[in-house]
Amino acid sequence: MIRLLLIPVALLALSACGSRGRLEPAPGKTLPVAPYGAQERPNADELLTSTSQQRPVRSDELLTTSEERPNDPFALPPR
Repeated sequence: MIRLLLIPVALLALSACGSRGRLEPAPGKTLPVAPYGAQERPNADELLTSTSQQRPVRSDELLTTSEERPNDPFALPPR
């Protein structure tokens, strides 16, 4: 009996987790003030969009041709 009741309750709880809607500030609250030097206050979507400084792109240089390393005079053997 408990199992039969547990399944609908679990499904109801999971369905409430995935609600998607437009983000709005809480009632009585406003969005943060405009950044210094900005002409206007950014909206919620602009605040949630990451900039390239916040999410840098990987810049892995793939070795396309094998080249011999030049001699390094400072690469001394361990003592």
